Amino acid sequence: MNILLVGSGGREHALAWKIAASPLVKRLVMAPGNPGMAALGELAPIKATDVPALVALAREIAADLVVIGPEVSVEAGLADALNAAQIPCFGPVAAAGRLESSKAFTKAFTDRHGLPTAGYKVCDTAEAGKAALDGFQPPYVIKADGLAAGKGVVIAQDRAEAEAAIDDALGGRFGTAGARVVIEEFLEGEIGSLFALCDGKDSIVFGAAQDHKRAYDGEIGPNTGGMGAYSPAPVFTPELIEQTRLRLAEPAFAGIASEGAPYKGVLFVELMATKDGPKLVEFNVRFGDPECQVLMLRLESDLVPYLLACANGELAQAPAAVWRDEAAICVVLAADGYPESPVTGSIIRGADQDFGPDVVVFHAGASRDADGTLRAAGGRVLNVCARGATLQEARDKAYAAVARIDWPGGFHRTDIGWRALTAR
Repeated sequence: MNILLVGSGGREHALAWKIAASPLVKRLVMAPGNPGMAALGELAPIKATDVPALVALAREIAADLVVIGPEVSVEAGLADALNAAQIPCFGPVAAAGRLESSKAFTKAFTDRHGLPTAGYKVCDTAEAGKAALDGFQPPYVIKADGLAAGKGVVIAQDRAEAEAAIDDALGGRFGTAGARVVIEEFLEGEIGSLFALCDGKDSIVFGAAQDHKRAYDGEIGPNTGGMGAYSPAPVFTPELIEQTRLRLAEPAFAGIASEGAPYKGVLFVELMATKDGPKLVEFNVRFGDPECQVLMLRLESDLVPYLLACANGELAQAPAAVWRDEAAICVVLAADGYPESPVTGSIIRGADQDFGPDVVVFHAGASRDADGTLRAAGGRVLNVCARGATLQEARDKAYAAVARIDWPGGFHRTDIGWRALTAR
């Protein structure tokens, strides 16, 4: 098969790593890709939102499958254009992608289809938003409506902080993504990430993980796109997985199909495990980042048949996925100043060395000079991932590798996996 993978982050590097290992793959082209992905196939310098150029590239390489990595490609309508060109595609159409691209849409969707979630209010002016706070108790959850690269959520501890977050979002911090805000009830419980595949009709659960959103140790600091993840996560008991499938994933697939947009691809169900069962925090219409990285380390099965089955409506015929018993962990190395104003250009040394068979370093926001020098080129720059017989063993391997990377211009959390490693 010839496969085109769209995207350039750590999630896409992990997908490329897994796809390239498949015996079914003859040619792998990645657009635009990143320096770490270059060793796995060919890079094409096309932006993930340049839909006409991506469709043309898929035609040029006679792609048997296009795999959409990031949500921005979904919002741009890449799947719609590929469907029109009759090119098999793993990834939902833009109408289904509204489950991520508009939190206000998703909240109304949960009302229409009876999905359990937090109480909410949608506001498009600061005055209305501040007045709506009267109906909530602290801490207040303030979300920008649109795509904000994982940085559009503020959990405000008091009224003043909540009002400032509303002003911030509606004042243009997130551009058009902040044209509306969603104010939500704060949910008590433990958060988790469950993934499900769908081919437009049939669906299966496809892994679970837990990530860390806050920038600093101890779950403090601003929300980020994710500072680390691990799998398996103890919060995901068989009962919680089954409840999530029945109450959130399958109703979402059925609901979006009933609204004229059958879902093909992966749905990321971010949930809160509450005393009343799982409640939806938000949907994402792609693999999580950095959850994808740990899932790919744990997936024993060939990934490609599942991607193709989703694209071709053949998921019912796919065998059950086989997952390794080992645990996997991902530690994100981020540039100083992330998430507010990451400092780019600093030199990274030692990331390309051999850390052993159970450690993989995925590139997320790095660039490489002509002479081979690796530099920070984004907020989240490297993902240091490891497998181990236990989570503690995987964690020890990952942090040992982090210690061997020389990057004074970056930082990382030192407590990834703490929930699972603390006595429950």
